[in-house]
Amino acid sequence: MPEARAASAALPQPALEIASGYAFGGPALDLGALLWDGVCLPDAQVRIPLPMLNRHGLVAGATGTGKTKTLQLVAEQLSAQGVPVFLADIKGDVSGISAPGARNEKVQARAAEVHQEWVATGFPAEFYALGGIGHGIPVRATVTSFGPVLLAKVLQLNQTQEQSLGLIFHYADQKGLELVDLKDLRAVVAFLTSDEGKAELKNIGGLSTATAGVILRSLTAFEAQGMADFFGEPEFDTAELLRTASDGRGMVSVLELAAVQDRPQLFSTFLMWLLADLFHDLPEVGDADKPKLVFFFDEAHLLFHGASKAFLDSITQTVRLIRSKGVGVFFVTQTPKDVPADVLAQLGNRVQHALRAFTPDDQKALKATVKTFPDSAYDLEELLTGLGTGEAVVTVLSEKGAPTPVAATRLRAPESLMGPVEAGTLDAAVKASPLYGRYAQAVDRESAYEKLSSLSSSSSRGAKGPDEMADEVKAPARKPKDDPAVVEQVVGSGVFKSLARSLGTQIGREITRSLFGTARRRR
Repeated sequence: MPEARAASAALPQPALEIASGYAFGGPALDLGALLWDGVCLPDAQVRIPLPMLNRHGLVAGATGTGKTKTLQLVAEQLSAQGVPVFLADIKGDVSGISAPGARNEKVQARAAEVHQEWVATGFPAEFYALGGIGHGIPVRATVTSFGPVLLAKVLQLNQTQEQSLGLIFHYADQKGLELVDLKDLRAVVAFLTSDEGKAELKNIGGLSTATAGVILRSLTAFEAQGMADFFGEPEFDTAELLRTASDGRGMVSVLELAAVQDRPQLFSTFLMWLLADLFHDLPEVGDADKPKLVFFFDEAHLLFHGASKAFLDSITQTVRLIRSKGVGVFFVTQTPKDVPADVLAQLGNRVQHALRAFTPDDQKALKATVKTFPDSAYDLEELLTGLGTGEAVVTVLSEKGAPTPVAATRLRAPESLMGPVEAGTLDAAVKASPLYGRYAQAVDRESAYEKLSSLSSSSSRGAKGPDEMADEVKAPARKPKDDPAVVEQVVGSGVFKSLARSLGTQIGREITRSLFGTARRRR
């Protein structure tokens, strides 16, 4: 300890004051060493207290400045301390976190500069892919679970159309109807605009033929782009993201998005569904010793672009409240201005990589970024344009919840592979996962589409309407097993009162919804 005190005393006074703001006593993540006057000071370590990781954060910077490696560095240390991590892999180069890194001159030089004891290490990982497109365990959602607000964002509907879609979901919910895939939703829309179905919505505003036509055309275009596979069963259980490995390390869940990166509306909204689903399923835990999960939301600007007010309000509320459930959310984007002010205000931990200032818009973004930081001993406008790759400006929340001094930091090197693993290795890891058998094979069970088709056939033979048929289901006058015709009629009316969700689970009840209109589920 005397040697450490002597080294600290040798620091320049401004650097000493900054370093003292990062001298945490409890468990923490090591980011790197302080930079002052262009010199790396390895005795002044910059850290994030582990309990503060659920206070959310922002990782920002221009393309090529090292954001992905920062995510990898933080994810490794979280996993090592038993915290599960979710990473969205946009470019397909995060899979290397599962394999030990390669020691080379650059890694050795960086480790020496920041006094890092670098050891090549791979971390436990699961690999997922939206709808099974790409390398990974398929991640799907039912239309009912996804909800109208998120689906409207994916379909790029305007506010009026979004409200009409909400009305369609409301009707299905009231009837205890779960929509499994897109053809189920299409069938319900078609029914509600038919002569038989129009009366069903008359008392709650109705559904115009023109708006229904827009929704149906949007669904058709959506399916034509090959996106129908993302909706269906088996539905992904987001509790899978909270697992730890047998050795106690946190599981790193990597969602590969490289195969769908040309569909930003879809994957950014799907990420929000994962977060919203976690939100309404997890119990309150308050301030815990460490997070239950840290969720990295890459390419965050795509989530906010063109979002409705209802959508933005739901994001803000989710971020504000999910902290108390032990989940930390880090938004990853180019500049803080990509994130709405109400959300940005809740991001207590900041890692800002270099920004470019080539155009007047760049200059404006630079000045706006500087204003989001606490007062600093640095000239931040100059510093942010001069940072090298793997360097960043950092401010986090201390153990007491107060912002730490702004610190220019030379970041540590990740200990896992800084690049993708081979496709064959990745596929083998996916198929060896215990989750593969659970989610790999899509299931197309009998649901709204088939039920409505059956009902339509019955109606053409003079059968009773849906509510009358539902009343017959309740009436004990005759047991269904005594008359095959009654059994057929009961099955037809099941679209309104009872659908088997999966493996015998009954959902003959009104569906309740949480933030974003996502459906609540029983685990």
